[in-house]
Amino acid sequence: MAKIENEAQYNWALSKVEELLRSTDEKTPAEDSNMIELKLLSDLVADYSDEHYSIGEPTLVDILKLRMYEMGITQKKLSELLEVSPSRISDYLTGRSEPTLKVAREISLKLNIDAHIVLGV
Repeated sequence: MAKIENEAQYNWALSKVEELLRSTDEKTPAEDSNMIELKLLSDLVADYSDEHYSIGEPTLVDILKLRMYEMGITQKKLSELLEVSPSRISDYLTGRSEPTLKVAREISLKLNIDAHIVLGV
């Protein structure tokens, strides 16, 4: 099998990987046939999972909402913290606009969000 083509093949490969995991451990030599099969099937399962079940990268909107929840703050409090209007925060949270570089810097510093995430790089 060079590639998992459908859900049935994926389920079969997944159950085979689980079976092989029970029959191998960290002491099993890499040349062992079970270990070789485990490696090959694991890679195929991972490729199929990435293609069909990928969650994707979180957006700035997702991160902002999560951070607001974690900090227990409202849009109004966030606007005060970032020194922008509540309507501007609403624009960010609905995706109608993106923060300026200055505001992005404040988001990164004051909300402790990696600058790469804020800038989308």
